Amino acid sequence: MSLTRRSFCSTLTAAPLLQGQTPRAQTSRPNFLLMVTDDHGIGDIACYGHPEVRTPNLDRLAASGCRFTQWYSNAPVCSASRAAILTGKYPDRTGVKGALPSQPTWDVPGLRQGETTLPARLRGMGYRTAAIGKWHLGSAPESRPRAQGFDDFFGWYSGWLDAYSHRYYQLGAPPGKIFHDLWHNETEVFEEPAYMTELLGRQASAFLAAQRGEQPWMLYLTFGAPHYSMMAPAKYLERFPASMPRDRRTHLAMVAAVDDVIGSLLDQLQQTGMDRNTVVFFLADNGATREVRASSDGKPYTGGSNGDFRGYKLGLFDGGMRVPCLWRAPGMVDAGMVWDRPMASMDIMPTILWLADPAAAPPAGIDGQNLLPVLRGQKPPHEYLFWSHENQRAVRHGDWKLILNPPQFPGEEVDAKVWLSNMATDPGERTNFAEKERPRVADLTGRLRQWEREVGLAGQ
Repeated sequence: MSLTRRSFCSTLTAAPLLQGQTPRAQTSRPNFLLMVTDDHGIGDIACYGHPEVRTPNLDRLAASGCRFTQWYSNAPVCSASRAAILTGKYPDRTGVKGALPSQPTWDVPGLRQGETTLPARLRGMGYRTAAIGKWHLGSAPESRPRAQGFDDFFGWYSGWLDAYSHRYYQLGAPPGKIFHDLWHNETEVFEEPAYMTELLGRQASAFLAAQRGEQPWMLYLTFGAPHYSMMAPAKYLERFPASMPRDRRTHLAMVAAVDDVIGSLLDQLQQTGMDRNTVVFFLADNGATREVRASSDGKPYTGGSNGDFRGYKLGLFDGGMRVPCLWRAPGMVDAGMVWDRPMASMDIMPTILWLADPAAAPPAGIDGQNLLPVLRGQKPPHEYLFWSHENQRAVRHGDWKLILNPPQFPGEEVDAKVWLSNMATDPGERTNFAEKERPRVADLTGRLRQWEREVGLAGQ
């Protein structure tokens, strides 16, 4: 498949309306729907080989586009991973590292003033841009969504919210804190007891309904689910057997609610004819968590699944970073395509910007690459991919992946400071090849140290 950008537009323009659709004037440039879930493992979607999950709408999205099986988040935690999505950079270059704190003072620094972001670039091209859902990229005025390129914002600044009261709370060691955190632009709004996933769906649907086709748009829809707080209405829980472990049942019910919202939005795009001209990305920010706070019994959480991959959120084994990613681009990506080589969340920005205007030069200083030439075989995928989280470091080169200071999880402790995996023969990272491959370890360690210097991590 080697369609040009011009033939992409002509394909969209020539596509017939489905029966019953109401035609709308179409822009010559595609719209973008970018959806992100939170703490959502690759074992939490049916089309990745997990039939106990109920995700028919994500499955049909996969069937209509490309399903990535080695898609990597750029960090195993939310703020940093989202910074990469919106900037096309390794998070360390943006200054957003780890998970930003949640404070009722609304002065947490995150994305810096003047940062080049995807929405800011698109807005400069004439796009209408909106962010709905979790932000967690800073609550200081210069870091908020509208300061970073979004025309409209409905959502929250904190790392998570109670699904019904829309409050963030931190209990336990003093000082505890609890505060309401739901906003429409700069105005605090109160929507309790609306279930958060459904509330976000309502807001996203209203945004789509307001688009009339004269102006292209980008919607950044970021769900809080299935991150803690672990809550789901009975109508979603009832889709899963009562005999299922409680945490797994609740987790999958939360995913099912997200799937319903996504299905309704895909239907809305189809019914209005906008699906012919809308590029859809879906991905998770990082893998499923092991955090005790998410569990119902005070033990490490087991509700989410990272499939066969080792590790969890907060760690640099693949379980924390290899996440589900689906991409539908009408006329550009074959339906049912599966891509099985490493790509990363920072690749979304340059891909979207090229689709919006192929004549525009990519922003300076980004690390991501346009996906289309890679999928067409015109360019190779990343030769090296790098990660950092606290004192952990990792690099992937071809089928080899090196981790320095590998993460420790309850019941899965690691007694080595250096871990080398062959991802082709051992994708679960169970065997450490470090002793047998000392020259490779030395080379990859050197590459990591060079990368640390380039992104400002040297000495940290």
